[in-house]
Amino acid sequence: PESAAGAAGGIGQTMSNRGVNFSVMADGPAGLRLTMDEDDAGNTYFPIGTMQACTWNETLIEQTGAEIGKEAKYNQVSVWLAPALNIHRDPLCGRNFEYYSEDPVLAGKIGAAMTKGVQSAGVSVSAKHFAANNQEYSRSGGDSIVTERALREIYLRGFEIAVKRSAPAAIMTAYNRINGVYAANSKDLCTTIAREEWGFEGVIMSDWNTTVPEDGSIPWKCTAAGNDIIMPGNLKDEENIRRALERGDLIEEDVRSCAGRVLRLIEKYEP
Repeated sequence: PESAAGAAGGIGQTMSNRGVNFSVMADGPAGLRLTMDEDDAGNTYFPIGTMQACTWNETLIEQTGAEIGKEAKYNQVSVWLAPALNIHRDPLCGRNFEYYSEDPVLAGKIGAAMTKGVQSAGVSVSAKHFAANNQEYSRSGGDSIVTERALREIYLRGFEIAVKRSAPAAIMTAYNRINGVYAANSKDLCTTIAREEWGFEGVIMSDWNTTVPEDGSIPWKCTAAGNDIIMPGNLKDEENIRRALERGDLIEEDVRSCAGRVLRLIEKYEP
């Protein structure tokens, strides 16, 4: 839609021709990132995530989320690509302004409040970056080596709180590997922990272009893991998934499960 110029992604014309409404995604986290003209008039601005968390005020943050949701709804945005829940671990991390805190409980509670606010306006969030993406160097190809206890008590805890308190409609996986496995290819992360342990019922999407690097995430393994959408998607991803189906590496049930979750998200949060 013209009102969502500069959006980060959405349903293409092929799906629209089949009766699926446009579902536009736009970036966060400090408001709505939409560049509509040379004056940058389409963007909205709110305090960064770190400053929001410094308030320790869940009611205020929920109200802030509701205002962001209204702005998104007005601009026909269905999915707001935030809140960001990673841990302040490295002061050199270029995304620290997006993240709430070095404390996972504070991050989770503030993220949950933001999620409730945004989704109260009929707009989906996509909580990110799931998980353990806390550095800037080699952000797209790094490998976070971490024990299960540290992973669960520190790096996953904020996401767990947000999922259980506010039921975000979507989660975005991170670029990095965790103990050798790309987050978008991790069934342990996407299915076992998020869906089976926490009860997450929404869509899981990849971060942008995670499958593009030669040694990046493998498209068919995203689907097998329960990472429902590869963003922004390309023909090579489709070909890789089709060939995996033909080989028997990927089963049709996994493809249909991913597609079904995506369609339910679109239906619920159509612009």
